[in-house]
Amino acid sequence: MLIAAFPAGPWGTNCYVAATGPGTECVIIDPGKDATAGVEQVVREHRLKPVAVLVTHGHVDHMWCVAPVAGTYDATAWIHPRDRHLLADPMQGMSRETTAMLLGGKHEFAEPDNVRELADLQELELAGLTFVVDHTPGHTAGSVTFRTPYAADEGSVDVSEVLFSGDLLFAGSIGRTDLPGGDHPTMLRSLRDKVLPLADDVVVLPGHGEQTSIGRERATNPYLLDLVDTDEGPAPVTRGL
Repeated sequence: MLIAAFPAGPWGTNCYVAATGPGTECVIIDPGKDATAGVEQVVREHRLKPVAVLVTHGHVDHMWCVAPVAGTYDATAWIHPRDRHLLADPMQGMSRETTAMLLGGKHEFAEPDNVRELADLQELELAGLTFVVDHTPGHTAGSVTFRTPYAADEGSVDVSEVLFSGDLLFAGSIGRTDLPGGDHPTMLRSLRDKVLPLADDVVVLPGHGEQTSIGRERATNPYLLDLVDTDEGPAPVTRGL
């Protein structure tokens, strides 16, 4: 399995390109601001053909380049219906600081030509890969994660799945819930119901920062540790927008 990643734009949003291997179809996950050049480089280097763009949530730092990337490669964009409105009007999901920063320029957003909606526990068969969709609201109402089985090379560390976690779970932290559409109790339920049941060997590829694993986060992440012990959790450290 081929997974290429690079941080894009002023928010350092991780954009991922996933494929079964070089010279095949691929899936783009979260092409944020300034991601088009990075996507083009990965596609060219590995001789890939993008067929789908998956969006973990509708915040502008994760979907800025969804329309141009999908349009360039005639790919289908996938997003949860509760965040779909943000494709055309991302200002509805922004912080005051982010909105003020962007208002000085001319920024126009529109849905890609081909948009399809995601559902909880849906299985997507794309580019020879299978992605399980988990609806994980809290950071936004339509936040989702994508899990796919990982076929490791012989002799490498055992990994059962890869989790593209968006802004649900980071190394040592979780997503903020103080933006429009965010809700902290809902975030805690998503973590408890969708993250804690996963196997320790699942690799987590987050929307920002370094990769981690479920086992590492279960053992060290203060927000997950608190969920194991109680029904409540602390307020998250601000990440993303």
